[in-house]
Amino acid sequence: MKVFGIAGWSGSGKTTLLEKLIPHLTARGLKVSVIKHAHHGFDIDRPGKDSYRHREAGASEVLLSCNDRWALMHERRDRSDVTLDELLARLAPCDLVLVEGFKQEPIPKLEVHRPENGKPPLFPGRSDIVGVASTGKIATSLPCLALDDVAAIADFVMNTLQLQEHPC
Repeated sequence: MKVFGIAGWSGSGKTTLLEKLIPHLTARGLKVSVIKHAHHGFDIDRPGKDSYRHREAGASEVLLSCNDRWALMHERRDRSDVTLDELLARLAPCDLVLVEGFKQEPIPKLEVHRPENGKPPLFPGRSDIVGVASTGKIATSLPCLALDDVAAIADFVMNTLQLQEHPC
């Protein structure tokens, strides 16, 4: 599996870019998975549901399944930080894993930058940022792409990782 990160400040458009980028990559025959880091706790379960009750009772994992999908909820009761490698090991084989967040992980990344947000770019302090997608001009020697040119960003990801299109 090839791994590529999308990094940037909150509100820069990382999720929106991924939402538009994934169809471009899957249309090229790639099997794509996503890992997203959430800065705040989350729960995909609801109080009163059987799976919630199982977790509350102390189950370390609960796998919820139906005909259309399944979800594995793994409780990290030891409170240690989960690593990207641990999460990658949980994924089924695919061609490409896009990672949103985990900006400290040493994987190739595209920075999503909006100068209008008033935040400084991340790339000056990160050697793993290999390009910048922005709504404005950026002073850097890194490849710069227009944030709204999703086809060019898809090309950039594929070229950077040396991924080949798969005939459908």
